[in-house]
Amino acid sequence: MDQTPLARPVSIASATGGERISQAPTIAVDGHLDGAPAAAEPTGGLDDLGPPTALANRASAAFGEGSPSNLSVADSSQPFANLPYRNSLAPTAAGSAQQLGDSDKEVAAGSDAPRGTSPFPDLGQRSDEDGAPKNNRKRLFFILGGAAALAIIAVAVAVPVALTHTKKSSSASAPSSSSPSSGSGNSGSGQNGGPTSSGPTSAVTGSDGSTITTENGTTFTYVNKFGGTWYDDPNDPFNNNAQAQSWTPPLSKTWDYQNDPMRGVNLGGWLVPEPFIVPALFEPYVNGTPAATDEWTLSQAMAADTANGGLDQLEKHYDTFITEEDFAQIAGAGLNWIRLPIPFWAVEKYPEEPFLEGVAWKYALKAFKWARKYGLRINLDLHTIPGSQNGYNHSGKGGQINFLYGPMGLANAQRTIDYIRVITEFISQPEYAPVIPMFGIINEPVVSSIGKDQLTSFYLQAHDTIRNITGTGTGKGPFISVHDSFQGLAAWVDLLPGHDRMALDVHPYLIFSSVDRSPLAQQITKPCDSWASDMNTSWTNFGVSMAGEFSLAINDCGLWVNGVGAGTRWEGTFGDGDGEKGDCTPWNDYSSWTQDTKDNFKAFALHNFDSLGHWFFWTWKIGASSITGKIESPMWSYQLGLQEGWMPDDPTQATGVCGNTSPAQPLTAEMIGGAGAGDISASVRAASPWPPTQLNPGDLNANNVPVYTPTGAIPTLAMPTPTSGTADGWYDAADTRPIYTPIASCSE
Repeated sequence: MDQTPLARPVSIASATGGERISQAPTIAVDGHLDGAPAAAEPTGGLDDLGPPTALANRASAAFGEGSPSNLSVADSSQPFANLPYRNSLAPTAAGSAQQLGDSDKEVAAGSDAPRGTSPFPDLGQRSDEDGAPKNNRKRLFFILGGAAALAIIAVAVAVPVALTHTKKSSSASAPSSSSPSSGSGNSGSGQNGGPTSSGPTSAVTGSDGSTITTENGTTFTYVNKFGGTWYDDPNDPFNNNAQAQSWTPPLSKTWDYQNDPMRGVNLGGWLVPEPFIVPALFEPYVNGTPAATDEWTLSQAMAADTANGGLDQLEKHYDTFITEEDFAQIAGAGLNWIRLPIPFWAVEKYPEEPFLEGVAWKYALKAFKWARKYGLRINLDLHTIPGSQNGYNHSGKGGQINFLYGPMGLANAQRTIDYIRVITEFISQPEYAPVIPMFGIINEPVVSSIGKDQLTSFYLQAHDTIRNITGTGTGKGPFISVHDSFQGLAAWVDLLPGHDRMALDVHPYLIFSSVDRSPLAQQITKPCDSWASDMNTSWTNFGVSMAGEFSLAINDCGLWVNGVGAGTRWEGTFGDGDGEKGDCTPWNDYSSWTQDTKDNFKAFALHNFDSLGHWFFWTWKIGASSITGKIESPMWSYQLGLQEGWMPDDPTQATGVCGNTSPAQPLTAEMIGGAGAGDISASVRAASPWPPTQLNPGDLNANNVPVYTPTGAIPTLAMPTPTSGTADGWYDAADTRPIYTPIASCSE
């Protein structure tokens, strides 16, 4: 199918409120300002988690002191049985933050739960939503002229994924009340039935032992001992009959957050490369000028290295680091969700930003396809934010915060809202909603710098932006996931009362504050002692709560875990440390690990799983160093742990290892989109105005900082090519507001 990528047309009301016109974007240069304050140390426990040290969580650069320099102005409720939730989660009397360093913990007994059964009690019948056709929507398109058109065509040549611009057969309409559920699979054939579970019945489906042929012609054997089945029919590309395991509902069924545990893994380092995950990408450039320490500097270095392919090296990484076989292996490992970090430049970038624009989206589309094929659901995570939300290397550009902070903070927040909007329009399409039931709108914002009031105002604006597209209530768009900003889950229990389907995300790492040198065997119960109670309390008081990231690391050993050249606390070469100097060699060299070490790590993993309940391990894969040829951060790789025997091959074995003294209460109907969801009071709204009245640092008046203007052409995310059906990348045809863009006449 030969298609031409076009920017989405926009309607702009004239100053007199009359005629509406289409207008292409105006481009100007954005500012990037230094000087965000240092992040605070965490004090332990989920309710006391702070950002990890100066370089923070998986970060590479500290914040400078003082103020920024170079300032410039310019439905019905769902009944639940009165049963305890997550019997496996057991807070103990010793579950305070002060217990994290205790060395006298005993290894808890293993689970007696049978393999292949759900560890959650059945709280009632799961409901499946009837299929509903996508709204017929008339699309308006226009031809860009001059340089703008040439620029867009150039992107089309570089990225072989085309925008669909099929004209709809009826006038535009708002999303209907029969939109598909987030997590329901009511598009595609076979929507009311499950997949075949007795082995391959045709070339389009199969089970354990069947042969998979990939798009490039290679083959591998599908291994899934948990009753999982794959489904892939090129004549029915949006079929949702695949099932990851027998205990996981197929994509054609609605995800039940009350009864179905999320057991997931991150695909970190794939579409948002990080030095410690893919060191081989960075190693050729760490001694250059500038040194490659984040994707900004890596992109600059690669672009200058034309002899080795320039920025195309990044696409080679996308194409090889994670492949279809990884998705098959994830389902075969007993996992049912993927958290997929993506960069904002998958949508677009500004001219002065060095990133590879748009190409990551091509591979996100592959991820959606492969997840559908193997029955996996995706928690789509916007991992990088314009200006940086935390100054960490995994935000795109380390060393500074320019999101909702400093003179350019509001302008970058405007950009972010638009990117959230564009992504929501795509993933809310009935063809994709069953595969992507959750959207993490901003990863690890540092609220100690940004401010809680300012961040809450942003969350309200993002919530409304999303729900104006999807509608409110069960089955209308994805769950909206927000990170606890290193404040602990309890700090957000009152976030936007009356919201519609928001989830809290916490990243409970053990290693980014103090150093615990007690033996691994004595640290196994840390997760149960410190996290289970907090997770259950948050589930009861707020609603859906999960660990979006955690690992098996009990120290910060590993190549560049704290950033390129940053050293480690364990060796006494990073931060203040504890006055001792350890040796990371035995922790990095997994080939030397004894069976006892592997067994202890496996027990530690089971305690992590059970204490967190709903979780996403960070991360699926760590790449080898190009210098040593070895994986230098083994405690962070789920895949390697499976291969080498320190990761449980059946995550359901975790059920019950923590015990149970205070189970969470069942979710209320409002928490999952029932009666009351979406009813945010006027007083709550008044307390969180958009834009916020002031920004940090120094209580900047938001009326006196630079902002963008809503006059830009709307970028529509590409559909796969060829495609079928009515999907065109944009769910709500009534959403035509232009995006924010720099004002051409403004300069720094």
